[in-house]
Amino acid sequence: MSGDRRSTRAVHEALPPQMREAVDAFAEHLAGVRNRSAHTVRAYVADLVALLDHAVRMGCAELSELDLTVLRSWLAKQRTTGAARTSLARRAAAARTFSAWAHRAGLLDADVAAPLASPRAHRDLPTVLRADQAAALMDAPPPALRHATEDDADAEDAVLLRDRVLLELLYGTGVRISEACGLDVTDVDPARRVVRVLGKGRRERAVPYGVPAQRALDAWLSRGRPVLVGSGAGAALLLGARGGRLNPTTARRIVAGYAEAAGLPRTTPHGLRHSAATHLLEGGADLRAVQELLGHSSLASTQIYTHVSTERLRAAYRQAHPRA
Repeated sequence: MSGDRRSTRAVHEALPPQMREAVDAFAEHLAGVRNRSAHTVRAYVADLVALLDHAVRMGCAELSELDLTVLRSWLAKQRTTGAARTSLARRAAAARTFSAWAHRAGLLDADVAAPLASPRAHRDLPTVLRADQAAALMDAPPPALRHATEDDADAEDAVLLRDRVLLELLYGTGVRISEACGLDVTDVDPARRVVRVLGKGRRERAVPYGVPAQRALDAWLSRGRPVLVGSGAGAALLLGARGGRLNPTTARRIVAGYAEAAGLPRTTPHGLRHSAATHLLEGGADLRAVQELLGHSSLASTQIYTHVSTERLRAAYRQAHPRA
């Protein structure tokens, strides 16, 4: 934002009418044409509103007065207030996306943000479990504490079956937690052992899973889901204790609880995704095949896992080699 604590909505309402209309049209473009997720649309709109607020403060009365100097000034101010490189990179990307769209739409005479540089986002190597740790998680005892609504023995057993299938699917397929929670029963193809996943940008892909996941699915669909299913469940594959679709927050809590019960480091669903990708590559999987499985639009996103494998190899070398 521009240094104050006003909400994005308040700043948006304070913009000149032409700028407000441009923001709204850009949001519609992102959602309707680019098929960006609601989260991405919110983030880009917030960045754009902050940028235009900064432009107004610099004396821009109309959108056409937006130029590279204003853009660089905005990013420089973010940098001086301590914004992380990842945040700066995203804000610069939002500015470039908006500028290109506004130029095509005739709102700007030129794509003023095209030459805008941004710091390369720092990417920490993801934390992954070893293969034996992942196996321990799959066999972990259930956490001691259960929800109060799960006192019934049948419901308790059903929840345990749900937990098992969640863990097996996350590690066995490497899907994102939002993708796992969004699965419907009809997305599962047991004959071919694949699940149909709707990923980022509404891109659909088929992801295979193994025999352990199939066993967990069979048990859940035959003995677990029928017990928990509620009127609002629809076709949801994974259900919460109250019978509706399992939400990602609860799923993250489940994964963390089982990891703690198994004596493992703090583990998240995204950590299981990292682990699955790393173990696939360490087992000899082709990088592009892993890219397809994970649903990455760019191979660069997948290549980080090759660095993970290299780091683990270096660690083993330093520990074991007499000349290390």
